[in-house]
Amino acid sequence: MAERILVGTCSWTDRALVGSGWYPAGRRDAEGRLRYYAERFGVVEVDASYYALPGERNSRLWVERTPDGFVFDVKAFSLLTGHPTREAVMPGGLPADARDPAVLDEVWARFADGIAPIRAAGRLGCVLFQFPPWFRPGARAEAFLTECALRTDGWPVAVEFRHPEWWAEPPTTEALLTRLGFSAVAVDMNRTLPFSVPPVTPVTSPRLSVVRFHGRSIAWGTGTKEDRFRHDYARAELTEWVPRLRSLASQVDALHVLFNNCCGDSAVRAAEEMARLLQGSPATIDHKN
Repeated sequence: MAERILVGTCSWTDRALVGSGWYPAGRRDAEGRLRYYAERFGVVEVDASYYALPGERNSRLWVERTPDGFVFDVKAFSLLTGHPTREAVMPGGLPADARDPAVLDEVWARFADGIAPIRAAGRLGCVLFQFPPWFRPGARAEAFLTECALRTDGWPVAVEFRHPEWWAEPPTTEALLTRLGFSAVAVDMNRTLPFSVPPVTPVTSPRLSVVRFHGRSIAWGTGTKEDRFRHDYARAELTEWVPRLRSLASQVDALHVLFNNCCGDSAVRAAEEMARLLQGSPATIDHKN
């Protein structure tokens, strides 16, 4: 395998990050922020596409403002993963009804059009499907995932499960994701909660693995957004992941390591530290371009 590790964060536009002072004066407009971020990291997750369908114009601008080799992991729109969706963000006045085949067809088409410039430029790292905590293993879930595979044929797709039962029997889940051609997302989070997802690191696609660091707040799933993501990773917490990340990188073409503890500048600082820790890895650390 051609080993490549890309380190980054799950947003570059988060309000708390923008207000933290991490972006220097003169680099705080939309273009300046992305260019500054892309000088320091090789991947970013587009989380805005979860809250509203992505637009072709923005996708073109993102490609133009980042160097060759920089990639975007685009989070799937909320309606496509079974999350509640506000009517106000639906296109053309469509109802937020995932049970309506016509609505789903239109939303899928608009999502595909929205990310088309990123795909055409060869800059799509993956489309991330983060499923809700109530999405649990079973026949209905497997049918849903199979439909997703048909809709995303030819796309790189990564799947994060938030119900811990998915990893109660890892071989079963691994086999399903492998059959569908999806990359499994490993997570780091607080491990003491009833709904904590264990830090398993299965490889289900040879082209990509993804690890998302959510922080270790005990308010995960219950508090405000700031409460859920307020965590500054200690060096020891990051160091314990280094052997796992090296192992993953040796098995896939690319590994994406993304920090989601988006509270102030915590995510970018943790990403910078992780990149430094991985400098001794046999894989190629490509957090700068």
